[in-house]
Amino acid sequence: MITSVTAIQRFQLERVLNEDPITHALTLLGQLPIGDSDESATAIVRIEKTALSGESAGSLLSGIPTTRMIESTDIYSWFFGWLAKGPDPDVKINIIHPATEVHIRKYSRQDLMMVHETPDLYDRIVKPYITAFPPSRPNALSQRQGRTHPGGTSKRESSLRDPSPEWDLTTIGSLYLMAITFNRNIRSLRDLTKAHIPMLTSIRREGARVAQEKWGLASGSLRMFIHYQPSYYHFHVHIVNANYVGLLGMSAGQAHLLDDVISLLECSPDDGPSILQKMTLTYNLGDQHGLYEPMKAAQQELGWY
Repeated sequence: MITSVTAIQRFQLERVLNEDPITHALTLLGQLPIGDSDESATAIVRIEKTALSGESAGSLLSGIPTTRMIESTDIYSWFFGWLAKGPDPDVKINIIHPATEVHIRKYSRQDLMMVHETPDLYDRIVKPYITAFPPSRPNALSQRQGRTHPGGTSKRESSLRDPSPEWDLTTIGSLYLMAITFNRNIRSLRDLTKAHIPMLTSIRREGARVAQEKWGLASGSLRMFIHYQPSYYHFHVHIVNANYVGLLGMSAGQAHLLDDVISLLECSPDDGPSILQKMTLTYNLGDQHGLYEPMKAAQQELGWY
């Protein structure tokens, strides 16, 4: 039994068993002393950062003495913060300023509802909602010009970028890249046809190449997926380390594997609507989403609920 700080400080690290970017925890294997003797025994130590309490919200930012900016683009800024002296930051701070009503809705706690979007509901409800957003709407994708990786095809169909809010740029286990198309006419999965297969396969190929060249990750070490509904209607593909688990955006009801999307398009006719344009898509919507109320009413009309 370990009962003192002094004993903990005598821990001798042998190796790291696990590094969990979701819970911000390290699990370590090493040796700890037995009582007051010079003998030691094998020990496993898990270190996890504690959760932030809402009760301290008012004084939280003023209590962070040291910060360092990671990056700032347009209305988005990212910082590391140190609550105490040390080599590693204690917190990561994301700031949106000025924030719009859309941002407020997105980051508010939401109850989720599963909806069934038929091609007719897409044409009547969803497509008008999407087209109401101008393609030039400022967002974290179009504004993040600071770290563009070499990639894409010779026709410059897409580029690879790292969205720093999701990745601290050092922990490979939480590697998170985005491939962003230059074609603003592709707003979502529903716009994809068989003609887009070369673009999607180039994203898959270039994503694997960059991850291997820069971080030594083989193509089988990556999970590539597309959101529907996405946060922003400028087509993009998420590329993460396959070991990165627990991220909400990778759950069923939002994420569609890039390989599966390519396969569906390969099975689509050469002319006319693709399978993705003809199928019913089932996904979750938060009650703060702009589509929530009209889609909820449509589900009731069609007898889904």
